Amino acid sequence: MHSGHIDFKYGDETFQTWFTVAGDLTSGRRPLVAVHGGPGIPSPYMLPHLELAKSAGIPVILYDQIGCGKSTSLRGKDPSFFTVEFFMDELENVLAHFNIAHDFDLLGHSWGGMLAADWVTSRHPAGLHRLVLADSLVSIELWKVSVNKLLRRFPKEFQDMLRKHEEEGTTDSQEYQDGMTAFYQKHICTLDPWPEQLNQAFAALGEDPTVYSTMFGVSEFSINGTLKDWSVVDKLHTITCPTLIINGVDDEAQDECVAPFFTKIPKAKWVQFAKSSHMPFFEEPERYFQVLSQFLSV
Repeated sequence: MHSGHIDFKYGDETFQTWFTVAGDLTSGRRPLVAVHGGPGIPSPYMLPHLELAKSAGIPVILYDQIGCGKSTSLRGKDPSFFTVEFFMDELENVLAHFNIAHDFDLLGHSWGGMLAADWVTSRHPAGLHRLVLADSLVSIELWKVSVNKLLRRFPKEFQDMLRKHEEEGTTDSQEYQDGMTAFYQKHICTLDPWPEQLNQAFAALGEDPTVYSTMFGVSEFSINGTLKDWSVVDKLHTITCPTLIINGVDDEAQDECVAPFFTKIPKAKWVQFAKSSHMPFFEEPERYFQVLSQFLSV
């Protein structure tokens, strides 16, 4: 396993993308590039995917998207800078750095799945063989349907408390933070305690929420950032490669915001995890990596 930084020239600026690689990229096996979520939640929580190099012989590349983790911070950038196209270009720069753009698989988790689906339907990469959209969403509109359905399962006073803090701009209060933790423990990861890798990633988000707050907004429920009108629903039919869709029964990404991947992508397979929420690679790792390695080993 080795790690480092990749220079990314964008306009008249140069940024750095941090990466880590497990496995041998010269082995002849098709590598997997795994794209983390957030936006702005760095890659430590995705580290379990590196085990595919040992268990299935699949080389795996993880990277911190610019703006989070060990990559260049974007604090102070104008909101107009935060475009999906910027992160598409960064992904292509990673592929070019490793010289794998002609032959690779791609996994996007949560926001990473949004980025992956948008990139594939916009730029139609010829070297992409297999696509995995894990715990992701086809549109912000359907995501809001999904998470607000889950929120309604909580007592009304709990819902009112969260909304009050969001409306009044007091989301840094302990009451609100405790409320979000309660929601996350049911619909982000149901393990108690959370795995250290997941805690590490969320701590990094707390230290620098720039990308999340600019692109997503106040919270999972109140999306008022640059992604507020985002959708790939009308482009999904253009994805021609075999695609694996994943979600959990208790996932933030409920079936409402996942099903169009399955119905509109021609070669789609959907696997749902009965004992998982948003992180089946922590909650049901044995089945998750079995499903993943079988799909990628064709």
